[in-house]
Amino acid sequence: MDYSISINHNEDDFIAACVAEEHWAQKKLYMDHYPRMMAICMRYAKNEQDALDILHEGFIKVFKNIGKYKPGTSFTSWLSRIMINTAIDAYRKNTRRRTEDLDQVLDAKNLDPDIISLISAEEIIGCLQELTYAYRTVFNMYVIEGYSHREIAESLGITESTSRSNLVKARAKLKALLYKRRILE
Repeated sequence: MDYSISINHNEDDFIAACVAEEHWAQKKLYMDHYPRMMAICMRYAKNEQDALDILHEGFIKVFKNIGKYKPGTSFTSWLSRIMINTAIDAYRKNTRRRTEDLDQVLDAKNLDPDIISLISAEEIIGCLQELTYAYRTVFNMYVIEGYSHREIAESLGITESTSRSNLVKARAKLKALLYKRRILE
C-alpha cells in the first residue's frame, strides 16, 4: 500500500509511511537527519569511515524500530538516542575491558574551559578521533551527552572509577594533542 501525504504532511502520516517501508519516506528521513546524526557519530568514531558505519547501523535500527516511536515526543531526540546507543554498541564490540591505574591519573590536569572558544569544531573532532575508544566514548558521554559516571558505567559495563579515570585521561590526552598541534600555546 502506498502512502501519499500532502505537502503539509503531519508527523503521524510520515511515520506511518516509514513503518510501511515506503522508500521515499525512508530516504527523506535519512536525508533530513543525516547532518546532525553524522555529527553525533563523528564524535564517537575514530574516523569518518567508522562514523559512517555507526550512522548506517543506527539508521538500520531506526527503520527496524520506527513503529516503536511515540508520536508527540521529539523525533530528533529519539533518533539521537539510537545513534548514541549504536556508538556505544560499537565501543563494546571494538574494545576489550581493562582497568586503568588511578595512580597514573593523579597528575593529569583539565583543559582550561576558556580555551575551547579558540578552537574550531573540526580541530576538536580531529583530536577526539585520536583518543582510544574507551577515552573517546567516556568523554562524549560525560561532557557532550551529560551522562553521569554511574550511567556511563552501567552502559559500558565498567566501574564508575574506571569511567572517572578514563575521563581524566581523555582530557589530559586532548590537552596534549592540542599542544602537539600547536593549538594551545
